[in-house]
Amino acid sequence: MPETSDVVELILQDHRRMEDLFRRMRSVEDDRGAALREFSDLLVAHALAEESKVYPALKRYKNIEDDEVEHGEEEHDEGNQALLALLEVEEIGGDEWDEKLEELVEAVTHHADEEERTILNGARENVAMERREELGKAFWEERERQLKSGCGSVDNVRKIVES
Repeated sequence: MPETSDVVELILQDHRRMEDLFRRMRSVEDDRGAALREFSDLLVAHALAEESKVYPALKRYKNIEDDEVEHGEEEHDEGNQALLALLEVEEIGGDEWDEKLEELVEAVTHHADEEERTILNGARENVAMERREELGKAFWEERERQLKSGCGSVDNVRKIVES
């Protein structure tokens, strides 16, 4: 487990890591392919863990809007579609790569911003720390399980998008 088990903080840490990986994927001086592989695994594992362990629990709180949680799931779908489009680009660093990367950045950044303002702020204000820590442990375990499974492979992302 990381330093914290608060689900809100764990999700925020993943969001900041994704931002760092975006910077690496944009940098001509970095291994953009390696950054994309790490990003792909992280995005998929993060979203699957949120959808299976966090979102269902948060829907039970009256001050956290079900619509916001459902909208978050829809935005995960959009992020997965944008991720697949980038993973399918053959030339890293070409014009198509840059275009698809910016579409991915826009989709994920929009989702993270909205999630932080609505769902996570709602959780911080309305969910007791003990429960947030329980959710954090469940989130982390599922996230790690997904990461170990190679969840960000192009074939797996394609299956997720098609389902």
